[in-house]
Amino acid sequence: MGRAEERRARQRGGRRAAPPTRSSGTPSEGIAPGGRAAARKAAARGKKGAKKGKSGIRRLFTWKKILGTFLGFCLLGIGAFIVMYMMIDVPKGNAAAQKQSNIYKYSDGSPMAREGDTNREIVDLSEVPKPVQHTFVAAENKSFYTDSGVDLKGTARGLINTLSGKGKQGGSTITQQYVKNFYLDQDQTVTRKLKELVISLKVDRTTSKDKILAGYINTSYYGRGAYGIQAAAQDYYRVDAKDLNVQQGAYLAALLQAPSQYDWAAATPTGKKLVQARWNYVLDNMVGQGWLNKAKRDAMTFPVPKEPKAAPGLEGQKGYFVKLAKQQLEKQLIKQEGITQDEAEARVENSGWTFTLNIDKKKQAQLEKSVKTQLISQLDPKKRSVDKNVQAGAASVDPKTGKIVALYGGEDYTKHFISNANRTDYQPASTFKPVILAAALENASETQGGKAIGANTIYDGTSKRQVVDSNGDKVGFAPENEDDQDYGKQVTVQTAMDKSINSVFAQMGVDVGMDKVLETATKMGMDTGKLKALPAYTLGTMGASPIQMAGVYATLDNHGKQVTPTIIKSAEQGGTEVQMPDPIGDQVISREAADTVTSVLTGVVDDGTAKVSVAQNPSRDGRKVAGKTGTSDDNLSAWFTGYTPDLVTSVGLFGENYKTHAQSKMYKTAGLPRVNGGGFPAQIWAEYTFGVAGENTKFDLDTDQGAAVQPSWTPSPSASVSDTPSASATTKKPTTSAPATPVTPTTSAPVTPTTSAPVTPTTSAPVTPTTSPPNPFDPNGDQ
Repeated sequence: MGRAEERRARQRGGRRAAPPTRSSGTPSEGIAPGGRAAARKAAARGKKGAKKGKSGIRRLFTWKKILGTFLGFCLLGIGAFIVMYMMIDVPKGNAAAQKQSNIYKYSDGSPMAREGDTNREIVDLSEVPKPVQHTFVAAENKSFYTDSGVDLKGTARGLINTLSGKGKQGGSTITQQYVKNFYLDQDQTVTRKLKELVISLKVDRTTSKDKILAGYINTSYYGRGAYGIQAAAQDYYRVDAKDLNVQQGAYLAALLQAPSQYDWAAATPTGKKLVQARWNYVLDNMVGQGWLNKAKRDAMTFPVPKEPKAAPGLEGQKGYFVKLAKQQLEKQLIKQEGITQDEAEARVENSGWTFTLNIDKKKQAQLEKSVKTQLISQLDPKKRSVDKNVQAGAASVDPKTGKIVALYGGEDYTKHFISNANRTDYQPASTFKPVILAAALENASETQGGKAIGANTIYDGTSKRQVVDSNGDKVGFAPENEDDQDYGKQVTVQTAMDKSINSVFAQMGVDVGMDKVLETATKMGMDTGKLKALPAYTLGTMGASPIQMAGVYATLDNHGKQVTPTIIKSAEQGGTEVQMPDPIGDQVISREAADTVTSVLTGVVDDGTAKVSVAQNPSRDGRKVAGKTGTSDDNLSAWFTGYTPDLVTSVGLFGENYKTHAQSKMYKTAGLPRVNGGGFPAQIWAEYTFGVAGENTKFDLDTDQGAAVQPSWTPSPSASVSDTPSASATTKKPTTSAPATPVTPTTSAPVTPTTSAPVTPTTSAPVTPTTSPPNPFDPNGDQ
């Protein structure tokens, strides 16, 4: 009996039963066979009980319970979706009814402009060539002709992103985008996304794919105020939709991802690269889908769009105001709501917004008048072709509030679409030098000789002097001063700022550390995120706009608190106002550092490159002014950015070929050898600023350095030099334009030059150059 049960146990367990245990030395034979089986069963039950006792959590979370819970949630979700599907009907199309004019007002509330009715002309899909239709499918939804109208994975991702505050991250089919455009709105809410999903499924069941595609391309926004493919074809290529070719269709399809960013006429270099990459992506997808022959695709070239057509009611400077206001609102909506660029543009364009801008009518009128009298009246395009290529841009900011109170974007928005006030494709040149000094002061930097950098620190002003690092090794950078002029081996930082000496600030940038210089520039409002820490940037060779530079100098004027210029006073839609960011930010550099730079910059006006145009201007009336001139290599741009205690204004002149819009040199403009920052830009600045100036106030400076609190001075030759001089020249060609008038030293001690011909100090007549006459607007010259 016992053996039989043991055999059955072995058969059931697949192995021989364990031998009976012996207890207290009692022989196993002393246990009855039936007792051994019962003991084995009791032991097995004991082991199971022990396991259960050790893993109580497993009893709560078994795979069966987890699976059951998951299936329960799935059933609940399916049930809820069925109920939602039955309750939500396809609404009547309301997109056209939602499009309203945007209204723009001056800061005092008086009307400025109204963006007109929606620019849209509906066309039948049969009027759009089949290959052009395919460009939109290839761009947005390759499975459009076979899918059910929704992308469940993308929609789920969008819902999760919405719930987590991250916004939408792709996933919409053409059907879903059409539903959003025509039946719903651009709100990024869970309710709207769920409605979009249900309506898209229903629309796909009851509507042909051709009708959906026609609705999509006719309701989408393409930028330039154009809704629908017909308006876009006219605005970008001056043809009807029926006459578009594949290349043009691919551009319009690519444009939908970010209409303003990808508009070729206004795109940054990065924007142009992105839209070209998107264009290539569309055509490659068409080849992959069998809609385009590869040989034909390989032969295609990018179809550069036409210039924008004149915008009715936005002539003069108004169009530049409107464009900037929309850009700033879109940026804020993207940040607040987590929506994409194209969704933000669709939300703003012709959607019933009321904008009140910070533009002051009196200041704006004065700025426009100053550009006209000081620049435009001096140009004669019929006499000199170069005069056709000079563009002015300016931005004026209240440093205490960050308000853009006046702005000059170009000759006329209907003639020159790009805003010169907001473009970042030209170098700010020597207007960047104050940032280098601010970085030195903020970081308590020292020269190679261990001297603290300040207004009176001595540097070598030799032109083409090799810059050295902390080990005394040459870094391979030896910039030339304006007109290759030497200022001696012992000049102060104050004098170097006054005369804009490149060799000094190149060395200072390396002394501080270019990484710290760029970090300070970013804190003060410049876009330096992708720049490498190279010594060449000490000459201001990166890109910047007048608005950015006005913000940088406003931060100095505001004692180191960051100022981000804004044109929007308020933006309201349907009784709800969008909360715009505070233009006044954190303390990004210390007050002492900011005030010291301001003090030094007063010397540029009183004793330096802006002396003739600003300091000696009869309208100055003793007002305190700080500022800096700048002129880029090859005379492509010229700047003056300056400020009083209450107003900061940056003025830039840009050489731009009036036909190709490529950057061009400004030599011989208005019959002058070159355009310098101390010339036209400073003249415009002075007439504008002194024309709108209020009470004559003084800078409240917390510093004991700089020209505002002590006179400019040049040390005697016996003073110690802080870094190792070098006269080694680079292969850079000398400036070919006329040399500027030499500078008169400000003290009795002469400056010892490093060349054979010494500069003779004088207090009477300046030294006459031996070549063509100097620029009468800037006899000292600058970089």
